[in-house]
Amino acid sequence: MRIAYADPPYPNEARKHYHLHPDYAGEVDHGDLIARLVADYPDGWALSTKSPSLRDLLPLCPPDVRVAAWVKPFCSFKPNVNPAYAWEPVIWCGSRKRSREQLTVRDWVSANITLQRGTHGAKPSAFCQWLFALMGLEAGDTLDDLYPGSGAVGDAWMRYQASMFVEVPS
Repeated sequence: MRIAYADPPYPNEARKHYHLHPDYAGEVDHGDLIARLVADYPDGWALSTKSPSLRDLLPLCPPDVRVAAWVKPFCSFKPNVNPAYAWEPVIWCGSRKRSREQLTVRDWVSANITLQRGTHGAKPSAFCQWLFALMGLEAGDTLDDLYPGSGAVGDAWMRYQASMFVEVPS
């Protein structure tokens, strides 16, 4: 299977958070991005975003997408924002079907934000491991991280792949 994960600058956030990043290229056209995900990744894809953007992004998606949640027990509280934005949606489509014998994966994960990773919004390892399970990824699959940012997803993917090749002594 070949899966894509897209964690672009969230709508209307690129200039605010990434203008100093060497890969900064302005706002992302999320319509074009979703069209690319649908066309290039028929096995499946996932897209992280912010909750206020769901009303704009979901109509651009195929009807079989689902929305999962990254719930953040520890997050950044902003002045005069109450209630806090303490979760982020992950729009996802496709994935490997799981058998009844496999553990059930929840459509949410609880994981703290990362701090001082060098890139705003870097995903924690627990989020990445959950995402890989959500998509049903296995050894030998390909994960295309379309916005590598801090490299956290790629690093977690290498660890995830390596853990699948560990042999259990008999």
